Amino acid sequence: MPKLWAAGAMARQGLVTTVSSTAGTAVVAGWVGSVRDRTAGAHGLLDDFGRPGATPHPPTGDYAAVLVYRDRILLMRDEQARIPLFFRESGGRVSAVSTSARRLGGAAELERRYFCRYLTGNLAQPHSELTPFAGVRRVLAGEVVELSVTGQMRGRVPRHGRQGHDPSVPTADGAGTRLDEAAKDLRLALENAVGRRMGRMTACHVSGGTDSTSVALLAARHLAEGRGHRGDLVLLAGRFGRGELAGEQPYLDEAVAVIRRFAPAARPVIVDADDVADFDDFQHHAGDPDEPHAHAFRAPFWSRLHAAAAELGCDTLVTGCGADPIADANPFHLHRLARTGQLRQMTTLARAWAAGSERGLRDVVSAHVVQPTLPLTVERVTALVRRRGTVLGGLGDFTRPRWLRPGFARAHGYREAGIAESRFVFGRKPEQSFYDAANYIAAPDPLSWYRAQRDGFFLSHPFLDPEVIATMRRLPVEVTFRPGRPKAVLREAMSDLLPPGVRDRMVKIPFNELYARGLRTHGDELIDLCRSAVHPLLAEMFDIEMLCRAVREARLGMGDSYAWDRLNSSLALVVWLERLDHQQRSRTLDAAMMPVIAGS
Repeated sequence: MPKLWAAGAMARQGLVTTVSSTAGTAVVAGWVGSVRDRTAGAHGLLDDFGRPGATPHPPTGDYAAVLVYRDRILLMRDEQARIPLFFRESGGRVSAVSTSARRLGGAAELERRYFCRYLTGNLAQPHSELTPFAGVRRVLAGEVVELSVTGQMRGRVPRHGRQGHDPSVPTADGAGTRLDEAAKDLRLALENAVGRRMGRMTACHVSGGTDSTSVALLAARHLAEGRGHRGDLVLLAGRFGRGELAGEQPYLDEAVAVIRRFAPAARPVIVDADDVADFDDFQHHAGDPDEPHAHAFRAPFWSRLHAAAAELGCDTLVTGCGADPIADANPFHLHRLARTGQLRQMTTLARAWAAGSERGLRDVVSAHVVQPTLPLTVERVTALVRRRGTVLGGLGDFTRPRWLRPGFARAHGYREAGIAESRFVFGRKPEQSFYDAANYIAAPDPLSWYRAQRDGFFLSHPFLDPEVIATMRRLPVEVTFRPGRPKAVLREAMSDLLPPGVRDRMVKIPFNELYARGLRTHGDELIDLCRSAVHPLLAEMFDIEMLCRAVREARLGMGDSYAWDRLNSSLALVVWLERLDHQQRSRTLDAAMMPVIAGS
């Protein structure tokens, strides 16, 4: 019988729940339904899927589960796919299941197609079946994999489609009324999403922005009003006393003050982050996770905050991640208007979008109408026009980075991976695919998952809750879009709680300073890491000197966010491969992992 392997520390800290009933046995990593009652959620999942002839929809939660019945075994994950789940398969038989691909991969041959898929952009990992190890496959978001009791594959049922774009807000009334109705719907969905994530000791990341402050305020209201929740609240924030990020401090102070009015017992934990820079201890942050991760460069800041929450014994940490794409107007409705021949309306809306975002009309139409229609062609043309002798010039989401060797790309399906990734990001209806793509880029969870066994808590993101996404999906663009006022529905929904300074600010200070400082500080070290790497796959895959040149260009401020994303992904892959053999030799995996044997 296949075994589910999970970190022993995770099981001891309550992150893995095992329940049994007359129906069978369930092993759940994460939570189903509510963080507070993981046992009841696991029982409900086991009973729902154990009913003969039933085809239940996967419930809300951040979980991966193995359900063992007398006649079958089911492997599944929730639709948002926050918790990973992998299985080792050979000849149609699954021999082991784990939350760690590396645990199952061991000394297996590396899957070169995976690395081409990974390098097409920073969305390509979590939603594709491939893993770095041959024979190890990923259970996809919302998917149910059925096995016989001896591990023979019986079938894979894909995720259930989310609700389509079906405007439910009345359009006959005035714009103000429609916005009010939409705000009420979003407020209720967000309150439910936050309530599901409240634990015994809940930490809320507070940055002074609209998104994180909204989540923390709703958490404080849940505790203040009783609502069946009893627990402690921690307000977790990073403080910058110098540089441009110091400009965030007044907003952070205002946010913390108003949150504590609702929950006076809330404990502010303000972590000094002045000495943090991107790429600090990059070998550790990029090399130790289960898979290479494009956002490893930003891990030092989050790691500092996670350590503070872990010391207090928090069992869940909720963030404002996901609000930018989910709670704002969907720009790909421009594509829908063009696709359906409504060119006059598209032009009018595009002009308003350009004025509200301080961009040119041509840029707006190119990004949200032309590129989704012909993504690979647009990127090739852009690369030819903007390259001008630089490595980073014109590099977009899918274009082959110049340091990836053409022979490797051809041999292992880079073009096919780029096509598949572009279809996922834009799809036939980009305004709908937008939400699926946002789920994978808004919250860099692989690093959080890696730390879960040490920290004893998961990160969770209310704005990526299925109820919140469904609410925003069914709102028409005339309700959600207000030129010059991003996230208008969210601001209206939280207008009675948000302090004026936070509610009325339109732009947050980005973390560009941390990135620039990190490259200035660690640029030579990163180049040395690339040149000293000895893993044979790196020489086969990369032109190392071209990659080093790209690091130097980024250090000088050349390129753009797309090019830097591709560079960050490649650097993380270099470190991950270089440390892979060392970890497999030095780490006793069987000592770090424990079998959770379902049904034995």
